[in-house]
Amino acid sequence: MSVNLDNKLVVGISSRALFDLEEENRIFEEQGLEAYSKYQLEHEKDILKPGTAFPLIKALHNLNSGDERFTEIIIMSKNNADTSLRIFNSIDHYGLDISRAALVGGKSIAPYLEAFRTDLFLSANEDDVQEAINANIAAGIICAHADIPINPTENIPQIKIAFDGDAVLFSDESEKIYKEHGLAVFTEHEKANAEKPLNEGPFAKLLKTISLVQRKFGDKEPMPIRTALVTARNAPAHERVIKTLRTWDVRVDEAFFLGGVTKSEVLKAFGANIFFDDQTVHTEPASKFVPSARVPYKNDGAA
Repeated sequence: MSVNLDNKLVVGISSRALFDLEEENRIFEEQGLEAYSKYQLEHEKDILKPGTAFPLIKALHNLNSGDERFTEIIIMSKNNADTSLRIFNSIDHYGLDISRAALVGGKSIAPYLEAFRTDLFLSANEDDVQEAINANIAAGIICAHADIPINPTENIPQIKIAFDGDAVLFSDESEKIYKEHGLAVFTEHEKANAEKPLNEGPFAKLLKTISLVQRKFGDKEPMPIRTALVTARNAPAHERVIKTLRTWDVRVDEAFFLGGVTKSEVLKAFGANIFFDDQTVHTEPASKFVPSARVPYKNDGAA
């Protein structure tokens, strides 16, 4: 019987985002593919330590209960089948509900994201994430940080996902105005266009999918998945954002219009399991407190 992934939250994740493979990646970059493959085969029975995205992936499994599945997690890796057994041994060791994989043997992952109906792709490889963004798939470069302890047995009862606004949920149209003309022109532009919905950004579809999943849980408390908008905008530029979300018929459970206040402390207080932002100036400090991922800009001319 075929499995329909259309009505589920589908997350593709690279092995290096799920597990700590930094030493293995160093071997690959410094010594090449043959040395990397040899190392993986020699350590095939060694269980990998959890990576930055491990708690999020484990928590997403909690959305599934019995025969009703709301999420599907798919390993998407440039490993080939032969070098991937260590990854699957580690998946089995931690009891992760992952049975599907795309192991592309060094080729581009991007063509398979649409084939698997992927809503979100997480990877530590910037090129792979860039290709995903160019293919109109929500994707983020995981920012690993050693200061965040990872407990593989921790139970996360409520998944908390935080998004930046411009260039993440929304297009970068308004952000370009701010960068090119300054705050005063940006503010006047947003006031004048308050009734005009912002164009969708790379994560708009993901937010809509999450909102659909939330609705399936009805009035359940606590809601298993919670979202937050964490943006540098403030009044009066907030109005256009609120009306855009209303037009999209989506919910964000919490919204923070910071007007330049540092995002890190707010994200820590929210307890984000993942934070998406387009600027390193935000993701790098935030990654010291919560798992974070940078969203690259779509390349001009990309399909």
